Amino acid sequence: MMEVIKPGLETCVQDYPGRIGYWNQGFPPSGPMDSWSFRLANLLVGNEAGAAALECQFMGPTLKFQRDAVVAVCGADMQAKLDGEPMAQWESVAVKAGQVLETSFSTAGARTYIAVAGGIATEPWLGSRSTFHQAGVGGMDGHALAAGQVVPVAGAAGTPGKRVKEDRRPLFSADKTWQIEVVPGPNDDWIDEAGQQRFLSSDWKLSARSNRTGFRLDGPEWTFTDKAYNKAPEHGAEPSNIIDHGYPLGAINLGGQTPIILVNDGPSMGGFINPYTVPSAAFWKLAQAKPGDIFRFTSVTVEQAQSMARELTSICSASSIE
Repeated sequence: MMEVIKPGLETCVQDYPGRIGYWNQGFPPSGPMDSWSFRLANLLVGNEAGAAALECQFMGPTLKFQRDAVVAVCGADMQAKLDGEPMAQWESVAVKAGQVLETSFSTAGARTYIAVAGGIATEPWLGSRSTFHQAGVGGMDGHALAAGQVVPVAGAAGTPGKRVKEDRRPLFSADKTWQIEVVPGPNDDWIDEAGQQRFLSSDWKLSARSNRTGFRLDGPEWTFTDKAYNKAPEHGAEPSNIIDHGYPLGAINLGGQTPIILVNDGPSMGGFINPYTVPSAAFWKLAQAKPGDIFRFTSVTVEQAQSMARELTSICSASSIE
């Protein structure tokens, strides 16, 4: 239904919440990194919030529609145009057969979401249409979009002219600095008090060596408690080594001195400590950050993280559409 003229940079099919229940078999949830923008895009075109749509990273695609449709573009500003004319974001827009939706480099934020009424109708794999690039499953043959492909969309009649209320849209950092919430644990007791204070008071730069598996950070060195040194040999030689154990989604995984935030396509277990965890409701900030942006971390409780998730779910509802 949508012919791919230009694929953009790693444009892929995702659904929400992704591929749940198979992490123990090596398949992470995947799904959209910014579920806030993703869910609102779907609601704008009349889909369920979790329906399959496109995630576009840094530079978006050019798509030609083979039949009439209703679309919405939310998230980063990739200067969307319809037949060469500027197209509104955060609104549902009617397109005609033969029209071309063109996106470009993101000028604010990093990831854009394109939803189409009816939802993308690729074949589900293990209960999800989400693309997991490393295993080559889900989405369009398990990989990012390629020129010449046709993306199937289920037939549905959306309503153009709907928009997301201004106060229900995420605000992207204008100064390239992001305040990111973290929950202490599961291995915060391996970092000494000075190390924890340093982590929470320092600037951490997002490395270009980051992707949907992990966000690598550059910053000061970590210091450790006695248990990081006085441990059984099976824990490994480095202070950040630990016997293999499960990783939570959002874990700040400490390999040596380099923290890596494990995001949507991250591993489920390994032999490094995880002093802090980014809650799922803060992932949209990670998604919209670009290499070179600065992260500053704020400690919150599990209860506060759960409250954040409930609030975000409330925002990602029909009450945000007018």
